[in-house]
Amino acid sequence: MTDWVRVCTTAELLPGESTVAWDGDTAILVVNFEGDYHAMEDRCSHEDFELSAGRFNGADATIECVLHGAKFDVRDGAALCAPAYEPVPKFPVKVEDGVVWTRDDR
Repeated sequence: MTDWVRVCTTAELLPGESTVAWDGDTAILVVNFEGDYHAMEDRCSHEDFELSAGRFNGADATIECVLHGAKFDVRDGAALCAPAYEPVPKFPVKVEDGVVWTRDDR
């Protein structure tokens, strides 16, 4: 299993905001939804395209892929509409001393 990767401080990722961290070759999208941090692979399960290019909707915890409009729930990675049917892999997040950490634990 890989080591934890530092994402940012909690002050740098406010509610409704997102950022991308890298664990080796894996891009990880990290979002702050109402003060809870969630991490998922920064790759649409329908078409290999970065989800971070889309808009994170802080009102309903979704991110939409700009390529074909697939939406995902950032809390569990679930695909919410076509053309995506497979979830996006989720990753653990921890906050220690005001710093957000994640890792690709596959």
